[in-house]
Amino acid sequence: MTPLDQTSDKSILEARFEVGKKNFLRLTDKDGEQPHIMSEESGTTDDGNQERFIGPLPTEPSLGSTNDYVCQNYSYSSILSKSETGYVGLVNQAMTCYLNSLLQTLFMTPEFRNALYKWEFEESEEDAVMSIPYQLQRLFVLLQTSKKRAIETTDVTRSFGWDSSEAWQQHDVQELCRVMFDALEQKWKQTEQADLINQLYQGKLKDYVRCLECGYEGWRIDTYLDIPLVIRPYGSNQAFASVEEALHAFIQPEILDGPNQYFCERCKKKCDARKGLRFLHFPYLLTLQLKRFDFDYTTMHRIKLNDRMTFPEELDMSTFIDVEDEKSPQTESCTDSGAENEGSCHSDQMSNDFSNDDGVDEGICLESNSGAERISKVGIEKNSLLYELFSVMVHSGSAAGGHYYACIKSFNDEQWYSFNDQHVSKITQEDIKKTYGGSSGSRGYYSSAFASSTNAYMLIYRLKDPTRNAKFLDVNEYPEHIKQLVQKEKELEEQEKKQREIERNTCKIKLFCMHPVKQIMMENKLEVHKDKTLKEAVKIAYKIMDIEEAVPLDCCRLVKYDEFHDYLERSFEEEEEDIPMGLLLGGVKSTYMFDLLLETRTPDQVFQCYKPGEVMVKVHVVDLKTESVAPSISVRAYLNQTVTEFKQLISKAVCLPAETMRVVLERCYNDLRLLNVGNKTLKAEGFFRSNKVFVESSESLDRQMAYTDSHLWKLLDRHANTIRLYVSLPEQSPGSQFKRTVNQKASGDSGNLDEACARVKGPLGNMRSVEAVLEESTEKLKSLSLQQEQEGDNADSSKSTEASDFESIESPLNEVDSLASAENRELENQIQISDPENFQSEERSDSDVNNDRSTSSVDSDILSSSHSSDTLCNVDSAPMPLANGLDSHSITSSRRSKANEGKKETWDTAEDDSGTDSEYDESGKSTGEAQYMYFKAEPYASDEGSGEGQKWLLVHVDKRITLSSFKQHLEPFVGVLSSHFKVFRVYASNQEFESVRLNETLSSFSDDNKITIRLGRALKKGEYRVKVYQLLINEPEPCKFLLDAVFAKGMTVRQSKEELLPQLREQCGLDLTIDRFRLRKKTWKNPGTVFLDYHVYEEDINISSNWEVFLEILDGAEKMKSMSQLAVLSRRWRPSEMKLDSFQEVVLESSSVDELKEKLSEISGIPLEYIEFAKGRGTFPCDISVLEIHQDLDWNPKVSALNVWPLYICDDGAVIFYRDKTEELIELTDEQRNELMKKESSRLQKTGHRVTYSPRKEKALKIYLDGAPNRESTQD
Repeated sequence: MTPLDQTSDKSILEARFEVGKKNFLRLTDKDGEQPHIMSEESGTTDDGNQERFIGPLPTEPSLGSTNDYVCQNYSYSSILSKSETGYVGLVNQAMTCYLNSLLQTLFMTPEFRNALYKWEFEESEEDAVMSIPYQLQRLFVLLQTSKKRAIETTDVTRSFGWDSSEAWQQHDVQELCRVMFDALEQKWKQTEQADLINQLYQGKLKDYVRCLECGYEGWRIDTYLDIPLVIRPYGSNQAFASVEEALHAFIQPEILDGPNQYFCERCKKKCDARKGLRFLHFPYLLTLQLKRFDFDYTTMHRIKLNDRMTFPEELDMSTFIDVEDEKSPQTESCTDSGAENEGSCHSDQMSNDFSNDDGVDEGICLESNSGAERISKVGIEKNSLLYELFSVMVHSGSAAGGHYYACIKSFNDEQWYSFNDQHVSKITQEDIKKTYGGSSGSRGYYSSAFASSTNAYMLIYRLKDPTRNAKFLDVNEYPEHIKQLVQKEKELEEQEKKQREIERNTCKIKLFCMHPVKQIMMENKLEVHKDKTLKEAVKIAYKIMDIEEAVPLDCCRLVKYDEFHDYLERSFEEEEEDIPMGLLLGGVKSTYMFDLLLETRTPDQVFQCYKPGEVMVKVHVVDLKTESVAPSISVRAYLNQTVTEFKQLISKAVCLPAETMRVVLERCYNDLRLLNVGNKTLKAEGFFRSNKVFVESSESLDRQMAYTDSHLWKLLDRHANTIRLYVSLPEQSPGSQFKRTVNQKASGDSGNLDEACARVKGPLGNMRSVEAVLEESTEKLKSLSLQQEQEGDNADSSKSTEASDFESIESPLNEVDSLASAENRELENQIQISDPENFQSEERSDSDVNNDRSTSSVDSDILSSSHSSDTLCNVDSAPMPLANGLDSHSITSSRRSKANEGKKETWDTAEDDSGTDSEYDESGKSTGEAQYMYFKAEPYASDEGSGEGQKWLLVHVDKRITLSSFKQHLEPFVGVLSSHFKVFRVYASNQEFESVRLNETLSSFSDDNKITIRLGRALKKGEYRVKVYQLLINEPEPCKFLLDAVFAKGMTVRQSKEELLPQLREQCGLDLTIDRFRLRKKTWKNPGTVFLDYHVYEEDINISSNWEVFLEILDGAEKMKSMSQLAVLSRRWRPSEMKLDSFQEVVLESSSVDELKEKLSEISGIPLEYIEFAKGRGTFPCDISVLEIHQDLDWNPKVSALNVWPLYICDDGAVIFYRDKTEELIELTDEQRNELMKKESSRLQKTGHRVTYSPRKEKALKIYLDGAPNRESTQD
């Protein structure tokens, strides 16, 4: 490669560029400076270019990573090839960036790498997979010799005893360093490397306390592997500006005086003392941890300190060895580091490895030598303590998570590199300075929150000592076992390369096959080398589909197939058997626009030739006499064929005369086109790859009728709209005479369901059996209803007129339906009928309680106004198409707008506009007109039946039928009127919700949907289904579901309470009197307005579908007498005990703050002038941690009324906390605070309320020396 002279005047051709060919240019560094990228807009170099290769890469995202830097884009080919820097990256398994940073730092440390290479693995002593040193050796060899851009670390983590879940746990890189060094020391016991970690990383310091009166000093020697430096002193708003400043603060002594005085053994009393740390020895490799993660006790959150802290490239540590104590003539008391670590030893700042060494090395002696000798040795030590920075481990993100990468200087060329997982690139000293952290402006306490989140976290320095500074081993200097390992890894990499080459030349395509015996479509993936022939591919497919026992190999072939359209594109001919698959499939591709089908035949059959350009047609033969549609047979045709030619083709295939043939094309759903123009081509008629046609060739008069009026069209229209449903009938019939009468008439004297089913079979136009069944049922039901009407004492004149309506009913279906009003007169007579307002269609309640009470209440009394059912949240909230073309949302909106305008609607206008769920009009006539009457039901034996009484129906029904008409058709099989049973649609996972919009069709249902029928009275006009919950203000779960009830427009609250009493007694076991409980508004879980007995629904209380109310049991007489009163829930806070009392209700006559304080003073005994209160926040019961309530709430707001800002207490149910302002907050120790914090966190999580401090539960970082642990026994 010839470099170009930029100052030369040579032309391109003179510079040996070739015309008409590709010429490649390689950009390289110039004088150590990398090429700059020009900005497209300004034409200047991109200032942010350096940031491109040191930050977290957006092309390789990981959880918690940030995008503080913009990075270069890498092509796919560059990922497979080694970085231009010559260094190899490490693949991030998921969140193992912290591990990658440490491994790269150790790899770039010559002393560590060389020592690791000298260790030899003994295969007889340990499993190679679980040997940490051996796996590190392999990794380092690959980092040094691999041609890949990045290599995996899974073998290393497997040797740690980690499974795949550990890859999703991010840990602290300093913690990993400590744990991994401990593991290596354990593995290296009794080897040459046994003391390697201590030799390289261990330093020593003195922890001392000196009496200021007599000079007596007690001390002990501690060892350390790293020095933790505080970013910001406790309680200070100012961070240390540099590492040197933080080191001085680290050894700065503190004075123990006052209550913290030190008991001097010499003085035999407590004296003032100086306590501190002194460095005695610094390690060869000095590790500094910048403690950027802290805990904010104000917010009780873990935080990251992003303040700016500079660090030098060369650090002189000689200034931090203090010889003041060496000059002291006083006697010292020496305590070795094996003694108990007391609380005054700064153990909270140190990450120590304690040892039992009493003495120190490196020329520092603690024996009674002469002062001059000691000082001279210290001077030697101080003169040789110049360290050079070579690794900066950077953290980008927050305390909750982030991304690690390393900036490392190579000792070979003194160049800095960024090791960011799989990406390695050159960087400069300016990039290192960007990791100082911080931002412009003043450095306040929260300034770090607005600073860059990318900053240095760990610094590693190496002592500048030419006698000790090592260089990396050359290849010829490798020990023999490392040479063998290098050769082994090269061979493995070559094998992987060959395997990747095979993968790149393998065609992978979907393969289908219709099993010749089971007749099910099987799917698999065919992987075949591009050079394999078609014949060889058939053998591979034959084995993959495992059909050797069903059909011989010579009865199979591969054809091009379109699974989406179920279309056979083309077959391969015999002469193509020896053509490579790469040519037949159009090359090796990641995805193909077609699939392959392994087609089979019987030995006596011959494969059909499928040519490109043909279309597949599925032909169904229609028989008008039996009104049946036969299964399809496949025919292949050409798009340029005429309809006449196509008829001739079909005639041969189905053996029907072409002269009388009618062909109908189903282009899409419900689009049936008669092909009656003989010279028109199939393409012009709209044929595509795969098509469906219906053919009929009888000589009936139906051919002479208009197509849309013909029997053929009606039959096909019915066929296209008929769906198959599985209906589960109630396990038990209702226990009333009403039920038994209907069942006897519907099913005959025997009561056999099968006979009843048989009487309702037959297509459209043959419904006489159904009508006969219903007519018999109607006569008996009508006489029963009239008898009950005569026995009723409270029937008013408006209801008595309904009896005359029975005489004018013409349709048996409508006649059966109309009896519902007579069956419920006792309920209706208690309801004051008035014009409906805001009348909405019934939907399932948006409740989080799942209730399955089935037919519990209905079994005893089918006319009960309450019912219970399964609930599914928010199922009906989406717009659903109605028969009139509107959707449920538009109808609801129109009702809301009319209600807001205050318009009064009559029953008739409400019926016309609202799409009400009521089945009946004023006269009791059914509003569900059965325009599409096709309904066919037959018994079905289901494996899913629960219990012996479970019955199933297989129903074929026109999906354009309304739900109301569908229910009427089911009446003979259920045994009760449609107004007394409910239809539930079953979804996946057996979830159910009720279908209640009776004027809607079954168009949303599809084949094989399941339906469950449950007994229970359907709603009438003006009625609303209401869910009743019990309010338990002092229970952990204050909202408990009780039952479903039915409230009606015009009903008073007291009337609804009277109806609830027997239901509460029977279903909930609550034996109450009418004055012992109240009803109140429920808004999610918040209690609201208290309803008074004289309030009327729809007049005083707005009621709607999905309505929910609270039932609250009273301790005494009802205090709420008028709407002008205000009921609030008060709770006392006792700061001296750190606890909250139970709720107490306070009823106010006005919204006055003074009255509230007076009431609180009365119930608590606190003097009025000492009362302080605050409004609770959030959802009832407004739970808050006792650690936060004293300062977080807005205590004693400066207002005179409750209904103004910032309180806005305008309705019942508000939560008020109050306290005695003279009661002082108890002082907690750290242990008490931590224990209380755990209890509060557990309590608030159980109640589902906000927890202010809820950190992600971190898994402890462990390296298992004896393989993967028993997960059950190692849980913390």
